Amino acid sequence: MKTLKELMDLSGRVALITGGSGYVGSTAGQSLAELGAKVAVLDIEQEKCDAVATVLSETYKVDCVGLAVDLSATDEIARVPARVKERLGRLDIIIHSAAYTANVPGWAVPFEEQSVEPWDRAMRINMTAAFLLVQAAKDLLVQSERGSVLFVSSIYGIVGPDMRLYKDTGMNNAAGYAATKGGLLQLMRYLATVLAPHVRVNAISPGGIWRNQPEQFHERYKARTPLGRMATEEDLKGAIAYLASDLSNYVTGHNLIIDGGWTAW
Repeated sequence: MKTLKELMDLSGRVALITGGSGYVGSTAGQSLAELGAKVAVLDIEQEKCDAVATVLSETYKVDCVGLAVDLSATDEIARVPARVKERLGRLDIIIHSAAYTANVPGWAVPFEEQSVEPWDRAMRINMTAAFLLVQAAKDLLVQSERGSVLFVSSIYGIVGPDMRLYKDTGMNNAAGYAATKGGLLQLMRYLATVLAPHVRVNAISPGGIWRNQPEQFHERYKARTPLGRMATEEDLKGAIAYLASDLSNYVTGHNLIIDGGWTAW
């Protein structure tokens, strides 16, 4: 029987992380590199990808590369798995943490002002890219014999938003975000059955993460959360390590909620 240390060891494996230079993506990169995985950091800006990859390489002494890819471009996504194999030799793990959250007209505004253009872009980046990426990587994930896919969803893919949080804060909540995060969970369930038994597919659904939001929002959020605080990126590391590694060898089609109890009441 393997030890816990052996089960969590990712030495020799290669992980691809979309949104890899962002808050959650870079945290995922730290988690997997610390466990020995080589990491391909994918995001839209090459300079930022390279910066994160360099830090991971220097800190954890593993090979890491940066890949600049526009996840709204279908042809670019289809080539990604082959590029990862060319640079790092294989592909064992995919974490899709990229998400459309831009501050553009028609997005995070009152519902009646939301428009189709950002909705469509969110669909392409949050959901369509996940579908295309796993489809293109299927053969490599099967060859791995330890293939693991992890989608980053949200509590707003499970429950509706509490709009009272946003009153008089200048913040709002986009319907496209909730729709794509909920759709991502159903795509996860679909892939978990279709790719079984060769590839495991799971998701995490974080609650709100502290990023210097307005104090009114912060206080309301804490009061609404059983554990009395917002999440930090560090709160996600254990869940990412668990679902990406052999610690979760018999887990697929599962959504691990990391919300401080938000959805418990």
